[in-house]
Amino acid sequence: MELTVLGCLGAYPYDGQGTTSFLLQADGFNLLIDAGSSTLVELEKELDPLALDAVILSHYHHDHIADLGVLQYYWQLFPTEVPKPILPIYGHTEDEFHFNDLTMEGISEGRPYFESEELKLGPFLVTFMKTIHPVPCYAMRFVEIKTGAIFVFTGDSGYLESFNQFAKDADLFLADTYLFNGNEHHKAHFTAQEAGTFAKNAHAKKLVLTHLPQIGNLEELRQQAQVASGEIPVVLAQPHKKFII
Repeated sequence: MELTVLGCLGAYPYDGQGTTSFLLQADGFNLLIDAGSSTLVELEKELDPLALDAVILSHYHHDHIADLGVLQYYWQLFPTEVPKPILPIYGHTEDEFHFNDLTMEGISEGRPYFESEELKLGPFLVTFMKTIHPVPCYAMRFVEIKTGAIFVFTGDSGYLESFNQFAKDADLFLADTYLFNGNEHHKAHFTAQEAGTFAKNAHAKKLVLTHLPQIGNLEELRQQAQVASGEIPVVLAQPHKKFII
């Protein structure tokens, strides 16, 4: 499978870059993970948005869903010779208002996922873990059925020891790393040290830092994570960077 970064800043767009969004592809299946600001224009550089097979959302904070409505409008209004299929959008049901917004009659359909249930989604098996965040949010573990390759996305989360197990043996561990060292056990986000430590404890093969801060030296952030991760390579996410998993 292949992961393409569309947006990787936390909270708000800055200096021409958008917030959280990723394209995960395998066997011709195109899955959008989160839909932060600038998603649609960045997606158009990689893929016809109408070629998406599904969308899945970690949570409903604006920096993760800012472009979801305009994606629905694109699906509704872009002219095609044949009718478009309904776009499935997967989300949790703990926020009824936002979950209901996933459905636009004749355009998109909100579909629930649950922490207690494995979800088969195209070529992937997906499991979920609730994170520490001011609103309900879920980390996701994707296993490619054909190859057994493992991709873990933390969503947004503060320190949570169960990531040591949830990210176990991940081929790629994509971690919310909004904070520099010195802010450990935050209520919403990892520090670089925490991201690196989780990767090391889980025996991940590669750590990618995302949900990056707008201010500060990102190379310093990466180095802080690298010290904690040991020999596990640490990379900063950046728009249109691709990872083969």
